Amino acid sequence: MMNLSDVKATLSFSDGSAAMELPIYKGTIGPDVIDIRKLYGQTGKFTYDPGFLSTASCNSTITYIDGDKGELLYRGYPIEQLAEKCDYLDTCYLLLYGDLPNDGKRKEFHSRVINHTMVNEQMQFFLRGFRRDAHPMAILTGLVGALSAFYHDSTDINNPQHREIAAIRLIAKMPTLVAMAYKYSMGQPYMYPRNELSYAGNFMRMMFATPCADYTVNPVIERALDRIFILHADHEQNASTSTVRLCGSSGTNPFAAIAAGVACLWGPSHGGANEACLNMLEEIQTMGGVAKVGEFMNQVKDKNSGVKLMGFGHRVYKNYDPRATLMRQTCHEVLNELGLHDDPLFKLAMSLEKIALEDDYFVARKLYPNVDFYSGIVQRAIGIPVSLFTAIFALARTVGWIAQLNEMIADPEYKIGRPRQLFVGAASRDVKPVSERA
Repeated sequence: MMNLSDVKATLSFSDGSAAMELPIYKGTIGPDVIDIRKLYGQTGKFTYDPGFLSTASCNSTITYIDGDKGELLYRGYPIEQLAEKCDYLDTCYLLLYGDLPNDGKRKEFHSRVINHTMVNEQMQFFLRGFRRDAHPMAILTGLVGALSAFYHDSTDINNPQHREIAAIRLIAKMPTLVAMAYKYSMGQPYMYPRNELSYAGNFMRMMFATPCADYTVNPVIERALDRIFILHADHEQNASTSTVRLCGSSGTNPFAAIAAGVACLWGPSHGGANEACLNMLEEIQTMGGVAKVGEFMNQVKDKNSGVKLMGFGHRVYKNYDPRATLMRQTCHEVLNELGLHDDPLFKLAMSLEKIALEDDYFVARKLYPNVDFYSGIVQRAIGIPVSLFTAIFALARTVGWIAQLNEMIADPEYKIGRPRQLFVGAASRDVKPVSERA
């Protein structure tokens, strides 16, 4: 809820134009915001804020981040507590409905999701239109968008019941679609979901089982995947979430809006960061591995080298990423369980981590390992190919996108998104005959 502050901001102009008073709103926690909605109407001027670094595009009750403190809250609950005490579907319920479920609601919600994990059989034929070597995110963007053609009974974004049905379907079917994209690229048969397994356990089985043998879910890996899902479930108004909100503001169906989020997440600066991180590790490995880490880090320090350190630092967190602390613990649990601490790539990653946590250059700049660094290592250890990392991220973030979309549609102040611009191109001019053109 936005509360009007007693304090107001005054905007004055040096050209003698009349000053303007701007209301200030206070949130529950975090910075106050200056309301500029009447600015253009009263002054004929817009604000200029590339990347929206100083602009709140909405009010929200879902996720709060304090980058300086390294704090992340889902509906007020610290991410550390949720990752330790809840599973992913509990977190989904929290993000969708505003609070954690009691035992009865928990069982009902888990059952609803687990029993909707199958997708229409025709989705298999849709997959065949893609090349076998297509990037999983290219496939996933198409599959998620195509859901609206298979489930057109829940595409009215203005109908709360439709939105809820679409939410359950998307959360339930995303693991199935990601696993199908993987199996297709591998030339292996698709594995149908099993209702007796957990959300993460089901995903593991659909990914790694074959009809040739029974598959047993490893509980350590199951918990690690579940934690990856929790830590990536939402992250406030990031690029893909803002894309989903902007797309949904036109009234398009939920499946199309989520497909837009998947497409945005594909970018290497967003969801592709853990993929870029593993590619960096493999590049250092080809250079000579652990013996070359010091040389690589010196190149990173040299601004003229063009060498970037992937998986370290964060645009929002100016302190340690709280998700990274949890993922680091999970990372070591997985490596221990699978006996991979002596794997050359993982030894290299741990060597890189040690330098970043101890070297004054990186400590002073707060370039700590972020969640992408550790989640990439965990996923590779589990056996998930690097090209699928971003698809796993999309799977986890789907619930956050839906929660944010639902919140926007229910907000009486929401309007179709329409950013303004500072135009610096040619002024009005006349078209000359071809013979007179330079």
